Amino acid sequence: MTTGTTTSVRLTGISKSFLGVPVLRGVDLQLRGGEVHAVMGENGAGKSTLLKVLAGVHRPDSGRIEVDGGEVSFAGPSDAQRAGIAIIHQEFTLLPHRSVAENVYLGREPVRRMQVDQRRMEADTRELLDWLGEDGIDPTVPVSSLSVAQRQVVEIVKALSTDARVLGMDEPTAALADHEVELLYDLVRRLRERGIAILYVSHRMREVFDLSDRITVLKDGQLVTCAPTSELTSEDLVRHMVGRDLGEYYPDRAAPDDLGPVRLALRGAGNARVRDLNLEVRAGEIVGLAGLQGSGRSAVARAVFGVEPFTRGAMEVDGAAHRVTRPRTAVRLGIALVTEDRKGDGLALRQSVRDNALLVRRAALRGARSRAKSDVSALLDKVTVVARGEHQEVRFLSGGNQQKVVLAKWLAVEPMVLLVDEPTRGIDVGAKRAVHELLRDLAKRGVAVLMISSELPELIGMSDRILVMHDGALAGELPAGASEGAVMALATGHGIGDVA
Repeated sequence: MTTGTTTSVRLTGISKSFLGVPVLRGVDLQLRGGEVHAVMGENGAGKSTLLKVLAGVHRPDSGRIEVDGGEVSFAGPSDAQRAGIAIIHQEFTLLPHRSVAENVYLGREPVRRMQVDQRRMEADTRELLDWLGEDGIDPTVPVSSLSVAQRQVVEIVKALSTDARVLGMDEPTAALADHEVELLYDLVRRLRERGIAILYVSHRMREVFDLSDRITVLKDGQLVTCAPTSELTSEDLVRHMVGRDLGEYYPDRAAPDDLGPVRLALRGAGNARVRDLNLEVRAGEIVGLAGLQGSGRSAVARAVFGVEPFTRGAMEVDGAAHRVTRPRTAVRLGIALVTEDRKGDGLALRQSVRDNALLVRRAALRGARSRAKSDVSALLDKVTVVARGEHQEVRFLSGGNQQKVVLAKWLAVEPMVLLVDEPTRGIDVGAKRAVHELLRDLAKRGVAVLMISSELPELIGMSDRILVMHDGALAGELPAGASEGAVMALATGHGIGDVA
């Protein structure tokens, strides 16, 4: 690894079409060593295509690519690698049963006396890990034994082993748990300090503002703006991406007359992870549940749904007390849970859109009278799933459309209480708007919605009330439109009066 060397890349007038359809139209972009340059935009804006042009996967129809002032032309990814450019894709390309070192040097193994030099390969991998400040990964262990965050580190080390000085990162936090995101933050900052130029593609505004030095926004394949992050606000980004202000981004909240009877109530409920919960969610209402990682917010949803049942206190559904000890019971009571990990827990990725939409009806309601609508096609149309057809495998859909299929799966059994955990994680701004409108429409139809989100603007914009968790208990309740400072004061164990 060459240290102390930085590279600048300039893309000028980049255009690319597929089958006559323009995907990029005259896009300019500049990357500088020691800088994180974020690219944002809705699905179809051209972000991934731009990344692939930089990586040599696609050749532009027109435009120039310059590396350190000299024009280059990439016939393929290997040319881009030789120029010091590598891409970390959202889906990892590692072989799980091979060691870390073997993955890093796959296809480029050092040879000594006609045999792979295992000792040198492991030593070189260790040197790269040390250079990154990652001393918790053993080059000799199989990748299958590593966490998702550690596998991402291996992907980055693999790129650096080719002497990459420019890294493209495509939705790098999509597969990470909340506690792993901070580890990625630290890693990106270390890469920046070491002079690496980083092109950071993400849908998540908070991490873009936390990490980036500049932000480029694309819309319909065209450059809308490029500005220092310090000069932009979340309102600016939304307006650039979708063409309207943030105030118009969330649906109208419920009016007092829109609210019906209490659908879900907890009375002194608790288990090993949460305690003394007292809350109510009414028909027609979206109640936000806020809290820091580990505060117990997701544990509340899992307990209500019977995954980790309450062991004390009472739970009422439509005024009647029930003991829910398994998800099947919750479903039959009209309770649905959209989990935060849609790929791991919410979908059968190799099954069709239609089969996924019918998963709950076929499993949890087998042998019971289903209240579900029989027309799955109408249901998929209702949630505006965009796919080639009902028989397309879900794994080939965008993140936003996958999330809509998860929602369709639960709407097929017509729930009366909907628990949603991180409902818009990893999806673009336009898809978020569609999910928000769907949740509000369900509330208008009498569903009680309990929404968990780590994105405070979303929680504040969507909620009719906000409950805040701290250390496994409810720390307080805030009205609609409360400030981020008020939410964080309760989430960190301080009173609202402590907010300046």
